[in-house]
Amino acid sequence: MSDEVFLTGASGFVGRHVLDALLARGYGVRALVRSEVAPVQVDGCVAVMGDLREPGALMGAMRGCRYLVHVAAVYSFSPRERAAMYDVNVRGTRGLLEAARIAGVERAVVTSSSAAVGPARHGHAATEADWAHAGRRDGGYHASKVAQERVALAARLPVITVLPTAPIGAGDHRPTPTGQMVVDVMRGRMPATLRGGMNAVAVSDVAHAHVLALERGRPRERYIAGGVNLTLAELTRLIARAAGRSERVYRMPYALAAAAGYVDELRCRALGGAPRVPLEGVRMGREYMYASSDKARDELGYTTTAVETAIDSAVRWYRANGHAA
Repeated sequence: MSDEVFLTGASGFVGRHVLDALLARGYGVRALVRSEVAPVQVDGCVAVMGDLREPGALMGAMRGCRYLVHVAAVYSFSPRERAAMYDVNVRGTRGLLEAARIAGVERAVVTSSSAAVGPARHGHAATEADWAHAGRRDGGYHASKVAQERVALAARLPVITVLPTAPIGAGDHRPTPTGQMVVDVMRGRMPATLRGGMNAVAVSDVAHAHVLALERGRPRERYIAGGVNLTLAELTRLIARAAGRSERVYRMPYALAAAAGYVDELRCRALGGAPRVPLEGVRMGREYMYASSDKARDELGYTTTAVETAIDSAVRWYRANGHAA
């Protein structure tokens, strides 16, 4: 069997960078692409049409692949997407891993999220030993990622999970919430932040962590792929500096942000669409989502790029692609 990888999520922000890292390492890649988003540029690999809601149908495409790297997920803060998130992120992951086992795949890397370890506790950054409270089945994106990771680690296939923090860099088309932060600051539309913090990381480092986990990770183990812990105000100032904007940051009272989030949640439930003030994001914004990547450094040889470099890359990419002046 050749060192071929079946990759899901190659058309997404993190997945595209994982694809580049795998190709640079010399792996052959078969990349799953959803039929409804075709055509998608996934140069350098074999594109496979399919749907994670029908994982059994992917078994034939996985035959002959030695590895699986599962990055794809439904990422949305829309209340109407919560059932789809559970179907794809949890049920889809369970079915995909079982189909991979039957197809003869030897080991898998599954992309989780640092939200699955929760916030810092008692002044200490979260580690792989921590688990966030999963909440209800309809609890939103982050709850679905906790459930997904538990399903992945319980699979009958050797699985390693990678838990990215907040990736920043070029190619964030959608953009992700962190990428939207960059765009908002570039456009002068982010006058205030909440009191919390996050761990920001270069997306290229996250991609490299997936390759390291595939080659060196221990089965049933979790590895946080993070960068540097920053308050939201500190991160905003770094983005503003890179974008040539004012570095003055104002603190928004949590009660005000939460009220806006609740109103927006009701609007989305009634009318559909994506929230402008995601309640899930507001709740996380008052937490210090600090995480430690010491385990990945010690066991995988994981290294990180300066977050300022990642921010500069993101700012240049957004300007070149017409997202901001």
